[in-house]
Amino acid sequence: MATQPPKTDPITVSELKKYDGTDPSLPIYVGIKGDVFDVSAKREVYGAGNGYNVFTGKDSSKALGKSSLKIEDCVADYSDLTEKELQTLDEWHAFFSKRYNIVGKVVPDN
Repeated sequence: MATQPPKTDPITVSELKKYDGTDPSLPIYVGIKGDVFDVSAKREVYGAGNGYNVFTGKDSSKALGKSSLKIEDCVADYSDLTEKELQTLDEWHAFFSKRYNIVGKVVPDN
């Protein structure tokens, strides 16, 4: 359950890549609509080699909207999603917001 107020600390795209579940000493982060969620509590789901690891270390908004596990869909740009897919993305964001703390916002590397 999310227990802390959302943070707005900037997390660059490159920095976010480090939090993909491959280093057990680091938390696991998933980006959705620019918000970065700490999903470390569910390592068995998001950790390296597990089903939803594809979403980690990046903003995977498009894939979540499309309900896709394809790596090529795991990108931040969701501008081409349909209305139904946008609704799905919003539902995923709400789901994550209730369960995981927002630890920052995705920002460009520059």
